[in-house]
Amino acid sequence: MKRSWQIFWHVFFWVLMVGLIILLARNNAKLSTEDLLVIFLIYPIINISLFYLNYLVLIPRFLNTKKYGVYVAAIVGAVIIYGFGKYGVALFFKQYILMRVKGQMTGFGSYFVSTVFTSVAFLFLSAVLKFTVDWFLNERIQRDLENQRLSAELAFLKSQINPHFLFNSLNSIYSLAYQRSETTPEAILKLSEIMRYMLYESNDNKVDLEKELQYLHSYIDLQKIRFGNKAYIDFKVQGDVGRQQIAPLLLIAFIENAFKHGVANNPLTPIRVLIDVDESHLHFYMQNKKHMNNRDTLGGIGLNNVQRRLNLLYPGKYNLVVNDEPDTYTVELSLVL
Repeated sequence: MKRSWQIFWHVFFWVLMVGLIILLARNNAKLSTEDLLVIFLIYPIINISLFYLNYLVLIPRFLNTKKYGVYVAAIVGAVIIYGFGKYGVALFFKQYILMRVKGQMTGFGSYFVSTVFTSVAFLFLSAVLKFTVDWFLNERIQRDLENQRLSAELAFLKSQINPHFLFNSLNSIYSLAYQRSETTPEAILKLSEIMRYMLYESNDNKVDLEKELQYLHSYIDLQKIRFGNKAYIDFKVQGDVGRQQIAPLLLIAFIENAFKHGVANNPLTPIRVLIDVDESHLHFYMQNKKHMNNRDTLGGIGLNNVQRRLNLLYPGKYNLVVNDEPDTYTVELSLVL
């Protein structure tokens, strides 16, 4: 279908150009029908054939394969052959073509030189068109390859999240089961809800912000169950989240890190999470007190994964500041939605 459109535009261009030339020539010179047929139909066909000989055969076969000497020889040969061909046509219709100036016949040399200039002009135009089309085609191919690479990288980064999260959650549920906690079934149910979202509802590049926040709530509820409802987190959302979208699974690494490496069971120092949303921006703030015996920062897959996904999905549209103090860990993320 795309090739059909290319053929259509080529035919449309030449028909339009030849039609305009015939119309202008007839109005200005008042040529006969025979003149118009010979000069502005036969000769355009000859020149157009030379145009496509270079465009479809010579450039792809010789120039694109870096056979420059063969290409130059082919061009010179084509110009000479077409020059003799045009002169042969001129002899056949010499009363319309060669007998032009005061009844005198144009000589072979001067006529041949004029055909060379015309042929070179059409060869030049075909080369310009070929290089332009190839350049745009290569640019599109490069963009497609880059998009495929980025999509594959995003898919890989996202695939890292699911096993990473599942591994940590299963460890938590294992602890509950080992302790024969009555909350184990509830934890398993919460995990199934979370995994359903991760596997089926977060496959698009963007998801509803409201669903993403509900996913964070479900994760926090799961952690509260793991802590025996002694996990303290101050989670606040401000602004209208019903009409916004965000890349899925982007904020979970920060909250997961707070529960994994921070103090979550002290009511005096709860994990603080504030999400403020306006018409086009999301502001995420999180702070947690660090464990005395576990002061490592967000590592492994976590922070590197988030930063890479932000670079791919929100290039130039985010600002991430991480403050790793001796006793506290703070994350601030500003994101253009």
